[in-house]
Amino acid sequence: LSNPGYMKDNFYITIETYHIGDRGDQDNVHELDNKKLKDRSVVNIDIANDNIDSKDYKQDEDPKTFKSEKTGRGPLSGDWKGTVEPVMTAYKLVTVQFKWWGLQTKVENFIHTTERRLFTNFHRQLFCWTDRWHG
Repeated sequence: LSNPGYMKDNFYITIETYHIGDRGDQDNVHELDNKKLKDRSVVNIDIANDNIDSKDYKQDEDPKTFKSEKTGRGPLSGDWKGTVEPVMTAYKLVTVQFKWWGLQTKVENFIHTTERRLFTNFHRQLFCWTDRWHG
């Protein structure tokens, strides 16, 4: 996402994703160089146990209560990431640049916070909608 007509190269958001059948234990799946690794911040998302905003909560999209009729998966509880089968991790690399003096840090932090909220809600929905898309 960018705004080349107004901000040129001073604003962009890039999201790169790898879906891998593991428990989220790979350190550098995006093969970042040492400088980018040093600057990177890892944010783990737990779709069952992370707090979500009350305005985002929907009982039928709660992995702690959902059980798939088609697959038998769910509900997710406790240390589900260490015990469920099958399991998959979505490794997301979010790169944000917003070069605007006085606003850069605030806007970049806001974008990262918003992306986390979007990813958390989307993956909660994806799990709880299993019976809609599976098979």
